[in-house]
Amino acid sequence: MATLNLLTDIPGIRVGHSQDLELRTGVTAIVFEHPVIASGSFPGGAPALRETALLEPENLVSHIHAVVLSGGSTYGLDATTGVQAWLREQFAGTPVPAGTIRVPIVVQASLYDLPAGGQTTWGRYSPYAEMGHRAAQNAQTGKFTLGTAGAGTGATTATLRGGLGSASMTTPAGHRVAALVAVNAVGTATIGDGPYFWSAPFEQGGEFGGLGMPTHLSAEDLRLRSKWASVTGTTIGLVVTDATLTKSQARRLAILAQDGVARGVFPAHLPLDGDAMIGVSTARQPAPIGQEWTEILHAATQVTARAIARGVYEAGPLPGATVLPSWQERFGLRHQAVSGAT
Repeated sequence: MATLNLLTDIPGIRVGHSQDLELRTGVTAIVFEHPVIASGSFPGGAPALRETALLEPENLVSHIHAVVLSGGSTYGLDATTGVQAWLREQFAGTPVPAGTIRVPIVVQASLYDLPAGGQTTWGRYSPYAEMGHRAAQNAQTGKFTLGTAGAGTGATTATLRGGLGSASMTTPAGHRVAALVAVNAVGTATIGDGPYFWSAPFEQGGEFGGLGMPTHLSAEDLRLRSKWASVTGTTIGLVVTDATLTKSQARRLAILAQDGVARGVFPAHLPLDGDAMIGVSTARQPAPIGQEWTEILHAATQVTARAIARGVYEAGPLPGATVLPSWQERFGLRHQAVSGAT
């Protein structure tokens, strides 16, 4: 089965971006063709979240219509307003039972990418509601941009530019599992000061350079590299399967995706990280039986780790940003020269 190695390999999902290169920030909207079952895991010490309390398994709402990832810290949480407005426009004219109101359910996680003083140019309200609306409007099936796009536009790690990454796979039983992650970690996605990715053991088809792992991890490689104590970071995203899951199982899916965060970022889940992962079931395939459920969870960890590396690997230069190079700027041309790639 041919795939794009993207979240949209799972049918019924559309992804759209909106970004402002001057503000160095953006929004990614993930819109579902039909309402989906969802829950989440939020172990980061500094999360910026909206409507995620309803994802708790014991709470009433069982299905959602969209997930939003954004920059902008808590300002960026306005993006849900725009996505919800777009969904309400789509719902217009759809019959509903008398006396009821259809409310689009949208959940969001946001990362910190604010340039110093950047928000002073906004006026009274932030631009994120409008950016959210545009991102939802741009949402489509099939291929979408990775790296410096949408929620990954202003993302960074401790040593390199971050970005938006995605990966997918199919379990032995035929269930599809895919992740979409915006990588803005306090720690690093790469080992030491070199080009190798912590996610390397899970790489498929050279999707982030095919470098493998270094033969030995030195004390220097394992030394702490992190953003300044005053700068927060976040790795946010979602992992989706087409298997039919309960809300409690969707939460477990998100927890295993956090294992992927810990495989792809070192260190992860720090006090200044807002790490957040949402587990989603589109319920287009039967519920997993026996070991099939463990296979789905196993895949969730892998696709999340791979998506993290792809987000950093695909990141590009950003006008006006001079602090950190992208992976391609720092290592890409050198690697091509050594390997003889053209």
